[in-house]
Amino acid sequence: MRTEIRGQQFDEERALYNAQHTDVAECVFAGPADGESVLKEARDITVRDSRFSLRYPLWHVQGFTMERTTMDELTRAAIWYANDGIITDCTLSGVKAIRECGNIRLRDCRVESAEFGWKSSGIALEDTEITSEYIFLDSRDVTLRNVHMKGKYSFQYVDGLLIEDCVLDTKDAFWHSHDVTVRNSVVKGEYLAWFSDGLTLENCRIIGTQPLCYCQNLRLIDCTMEETDLSFEYSDVDATVKGHILSVKNPHSGRIVCDSVGEIIREAPVMECTGEVIVR
Repeated sequence: MRTEIRGQQFDEERALYNAQHTDVAECVFAGPADGESVLKEARDITVRDSRFSLRYPLWHVQGFTMERTTMDELTRAAIWYANDGIITDCTLSGVKAIRECGNIRLRDCRVESAEFGWKSSGIALEDTEITSEYIFLDSRDVTLRNVHMKGKYSFQYVDGLLIEDCVLDTKDAFWHSHDVTVRNSVVKGEYLAWFSDGLTLENCRIIGTQPLCYCQNLRLIDCTMEETDLSFEYSDVDATVKGHILSVKNPHSGRIVCDSVGEIIREAPVMECTGEVIVR
């Protein structure tokens, strides 16, 4: 049997603590008491058409659905240590919105949250716009489909990441990442993917200076590269590039096939570099 809570306002500490089998609709979580953790330890809940303006509302929640709901910039650290959640058509604006969570899916959402998704697993974003710095730090088994992302220092130390049909405007993305596949996407940023292992970029548009250096097991399949000078330094790479590369510097091993290259730089390497550059 389920409990319904509709059209109420809550602002006290742990106002709905350990709510179970509960449907919350058209409620406001805000007010002078400024209480924290309003739905902490909840189980099997839905939240619809509601508004949050209090800190730490959904900590340790197990099994939840949230729809057409707004979490404003005062809703800091909104969803931590939670599992099995579906978030649809929502706006998340507080910092550190999701952390150390498992199996959380966002669809048709708008997110502006620094340090989003740290140390989490099984997180999926679809048809979503997100602005974030240090997104998905040290997370695993992450999926992005049709996501427009703007940020910095993205996907560091991530392990298991699939990105399809996305636009990423970022900086220093994929550093120290492992087992990442990016398909049919735009990836724009400086110093992309340094120290990554197992990165595959397929049919992608890559933009920005000094990309793809110090990489292991790097693959590019039918990608284009723009403004990409000093590319592939000390990387182990198998690449087919459509069009022009500004410059390639000291590839460690493998081969880079392209239509044209502005400059191939082989100077003062700190290790033996045998990588080939083949112009079709």
